[in-house]
Amino acid sequence: MQLKLGPLLRYVDETRATVWVETTEAGEVEVLGHRTQTWSVHGHHYALVLVEGLQPASATQYEVHLDGVKAWPLAESPYGPSVIRTPRADGTFRLTFGSCRRSAPFDEQGLKDFGPDALVALAERMATGGIDGGTGWPDAVLLLGDQVYADDPSDAVLEKLRAVHGDRQGSEVADEIGNFEEYTWLYDDAWRNPAVRWLFSTVPLCMLLDDHDLRDDWNTSLTWRRQVTAQPWWHDRVVGAYASYWVYQHLGNLSPEQLDKDPTYAAMRGLDDEDERSSYLDAFAWEADEDPASTRWSFYRDFGARSRGVRLVAIDSRCSRQLQPGERAMVDAHEWEWVRRHTVDATEPINHLLLASTLPFLLAPGLHHLEGWDEAISSGAWGARGSRLGEKIRQGMDLEHWASFRKSFDDVTDLLADLVRSDAPPNSILMLSGDVHCSYLTEASLTKVDHPRTAIRQLTMSPFRNPVGWHIRLANKLLDSRGMTKVLHALSRSAGVRDVAASWRTAYGPWFENGVMTVTVDGDDAAVAVDHARMVAGRQELRSTLRYELKA
Repeated sequence: MQLKLGPLLRYVDETRATVWVETTEAGEVEVLGHRTQTWSVHGHHYALVLVEGLQPASATQYEVHLDGVKAWPLAESPYGPSVIRTPRADGTFRLTFGSCRRSAPFDEQGLKDFGPDALVALAERMATGGIDGGTGWPDAVLLLGDQVYADDPSDAVLEKLRAVHGDRQGSEVADEIGNFEEYTWLYDDAWRNPAVRWLFSTVPLCMLLDDHDLRDDWNTSLTWRRQVTAQPWWHDRVVGAYASYWVYQHLGNLSPEQLDKDPTYAAMRGLDDEDERSSYLDAFAWEADEDPASTRWSFYRDFGARSRGVRLVAIDSRCSRQLQPGERAMVDAHEWEWVRRHTVDATEPINHLLLASTLPFLLAPGLHHLEGWDEAISSGAWGARGSRLGEKIRQGMDLEHWASFRKSFDDVTDLLADLVRSDAPPNSILMLSGDVHCSYLTEASLTKVDHPRTAIRQLTMSPFRNPVGWHIRLANKLLDSRGMTKVLHALSRSAGVRDVAASWRTAYGPWFENGVMTVTVDGDDAAVAVDHARMVAGRQELRSTLRYELKA
């Protein structure tokens, strides 16, 4: 029995933690004296170990033992020990986030195509800080989608696909991931880099999926969905996507209490036969796509002090969409009720709300107007020809952010208004996103309600490692220009699009290099750090781009 993938440190609170592993065969997994048996699906073996009895405000080194034999840390690792750090005694909290990471070698060609890896650079910085969690250590890392590319896998995965599916050549999905087994290849490829593997074993991880976890532009529109779900490969692809996402990413998002109530986790641990478990998980995955209300991928976590602390609400903006014309919503009513329950209707006051979505809420103003116009004409504002044109533009330009689901954008502004009007409004509402392959900081305000006590900011960080070409960079900057914004605003109004109850401006950025963004919360204050990856004397390093403070 050997360690195949992991360990991944997932949930951590004052006294508990969960550690995820994949092993080569069935057996017992032990972390800090806490043991559990693996369970298997589709020939793969997994365990999520609950560690209890940790000391508050402590840093505890740990090892992973499989059937009593030490399997982690690896003897040849150049990094330090893996550590579980419980929340700091002083109440400060640091969250590092971003999205979009491609797997490629760090040779000359790989660096030319994709540049340095921001997560590798983060691990290198941390490795010099000591286990007490120095200035380079985040308290959690949020991965906002596109951690794997099912529709555009790396050369290493492509080689395996072509070796196995030589008869699939000529198909439109010949070089794409097709089922659960092939999804496991993606995670192996993405998470086995030594620096990233150590990083993931040492900092608690939160994860959300986005379109490339399944296919580019996933659930962009009803037209897109009807086209793709009619394909013969769709069933195995979507089942593999959801089932593997639940195992590799979503399971660790849950607290011990949520795990105890999760029927799928209970089935994985309770069913005796692997075929039964695999069938159960596949049926769960298929239903998740057919009936989004049957499951929930959104989640929340509380960080720092229990009273007036930090709450992360991570919203699934991909799977729970409502695509029917006239009822389009980024988040359906079932999911949005959950969002409100854990924000506006939260039982405890929230000092800093981190509202996360893989797709940005606030775009460059010109792009916001373009997406509003496109949704309007796609819905018939300019007749049948306009609808066809709008759909072509939507799919061709990936116009599928919150701005192109205007009902949901209004839901967000209503949510923000209710939060700032509450008896105990947050000191900050920070909207965290990725997806767009650039990073920027937007300062925003609501136009129908004053909120002098609450700072509202859009923080967007992308990519970790997947830069775009010059033409995309030029288009992005053009759409943020004052002249183009006026033109596109007039265009959207000509299609009957009304203005929203918010205004904003891009205060810093956009930047297009690989990087990470970090939010630091200290009492009532918050700060944002933007760091970009550089190659320095053959090493991947993070260099500071921006330091920005929000004062209460």
